[in-house]
Amino acid sequence: MNSGRPQERLFRGDGGGYDDSVPLPPPPPWRRPRPDDGALRRRPYLIGEKQADVVNAALRLRRPLLVTGDPGIGKSSLAHAVAAELGLGPVLVWPVNTRATLTDALYRYDAIGRLRERKDGTDDIGSFVRLGPLGTALATQHEGRPRLLLIDELDKSDLDLPNDLLFVLEEGEFTVPELARLPEGQSEIAVHVQGSQERVLVRQGTVRCRDFPVVVITSNGERQFPAAFLRRCVRLELPKPERPQLEEIVRAHFAQDLQELDAQWPRVQELIKAFTDLRDLGDLATDQLLHAVHLLRQGVQPEAEHLRKAVLRELRSGGGR
Repeated sequence: MNSGRPQERLFRGDGGGYDDSVPLPPPPPWRRPRPDDGALRRRPYLIGEKQADVVNAALRLRRPLLVTGDPGIGKSSLAHAVAAELGLGPVLVWPVNTRATLTDALYRYDAIGRLRERKDGTDDIGSFVRLGPLGTALATQHEGRPRLLLIDELDKSDLDLPNDLLFVLEEGEFTVPELARLPEGQSEIAVHVQGSQERVLVRQGTVRCRDFPVVVITSNGERQFPAAFLRRCVRLELPKPERPQLEEIVRAHFAQDLQELDAQWPRVQELIKAFTDLRDLGDLATDQLLHAVHLLRQGVQPEAEHLRKAVLRELRSGGGR
């Protein structure tokens, strides 16, 4: 690794040809591929004791954890950290947008595919039903433990979606009408789940959980949720990390190169101060600071005005201070 010396440009932009003498540097630790064995990447995640207490309350009550805070503050990362620390397996993610419906999260039924199969003389309806992220979270476990479902940016949804979620989250079950209408001789159907080749049995058309999943819901606070929905959630507001915690976060993410990081620590502290000063004027994400530190470690000068505008740009307005 470089210790702050200026680096040759990887991309020159001068129309020149390929130069194989310039190697591509390694990406940041959090941008490296998952190991071939499928093991989860563990990205360090640090929050205060009070916030950790709220997370634990949601885990003990097995209630949805509604996480709010500024964009980029680490709401989604919290879900991955909980899953990794508690051994809950790969996180099931439901990214919500304005077109999202509850059925999307529960299951998908390929009616056209089944119709084609029936014309060929076979009819395995289970092959054409695949549980979505919420359906999979209810129907499966990971090595005897509940699954973790991340419902990301629920505040972007249609107004009715939070209320639509209430019954499923409360009762831990839902019905697949296409399976419920089958004759009695087909009371058990094996259907596909998300993220694996596994199939699970659905009895009499109803998916019931053996263990309530851990549910983390994120919101950027773009709108209010119904009172009935909020009553069923444990709410956590993530505060902006201050300089001491930012220093801990930087050290945790670059733990494999602490000796080099210490050699550059005065420069890193200057970056942290510049980051907090800019954040006071607008919305910046903690990972933007980590990006700037990574560039610094590779000999790039993130303080340069054109790079600062590119790397430390305000999130909401897209402004270029």
